[in-house]
Amino acid sequence: MPKIAFMSSSSPEALQAKGTLEALYPSVGPEEADVIVALGGDGFMLETMHFHLDSNIPLYGIHCGSIGFLMNEFSPQDLINRLEKAKPTPLYPLEMTIEENGGPSTKALAFNEVSLLRETRQAAKIQISIDGVIRLHELVCDGILVATPAGSTAYNLSAHGPIIPLEAPLLALTPISAFRPRRWKGALLPERAHITFTILEPKKRPVSAVADFTEVRNVSLVSVCQTKDHSVTLLFDHDHNLEERILREQFLE
Repeated sequence: MPKIAFMSSSSPEALQAKGTLEALYPSVGPEEADVIVALGGDGFMLETMHFHLDSNIPLYGIHCGSIGFLMNEFSPQDLINRLEKAKPTPLYPLEMTIEENGGPSTKALAFNEVSLLRETRQAAKIQISIDGVIRLHELVCDGILVATPAGSTAYNLSAHGPIIPLEAPLLALTPISAFRPRRWKGALLPERAHITFTILEPKKRPVSAVADFTEVRNVSLVSVCQTKDHSVTLLFDHDHNLEERILREQFLE
């Protein structure tokens, strides 16, 4: 029997589910576990992924929150068998490197997306370079984001970006309410691409940068690339895995 650590969000539903499972199955602390069962929604799963980054302990999410795209369905029965048959899915984050206006550089990781957002009533002006080549001299917009395949169904989809199959070696570059050029809908980039955003008129049109839970305001330059130096492994029920969910999402009416 695998050593299981149960962790939950603070929601009453998740806490009740945690109590139910701990009464049925022996549990250990996270540092002793073979697998961590995270109970909550996608937000709590993202927190758990960041906290246990590079621990080599697989994470099995159980949906007890508002959004559960990264989670499995809750059922207190037959958990051990589900864990043993679950499909492992490794995820690699984006690395965001930021230069602030007059401040030091900052790094942060994102499993879903890195997003740049205007801070005031005025639209942001952003120059976009890919692998050192300027591809868009000036994007006037509310913002722009870079999404991983796992994150392509989150904020990226809400901004009308493409859904990317999980195993596709691609990143989505998606504008948020682009004003000029109006017809630019974004781009699909190889996962090895290095993307650089230069903020034009940063004092007049300040921009913040967000990587999952890390937000830095008043940035002047943001670089984004996927890193293979860090990873987490998520476990999904065999008949309800992440690849199937991403594929299914593209055919919803």
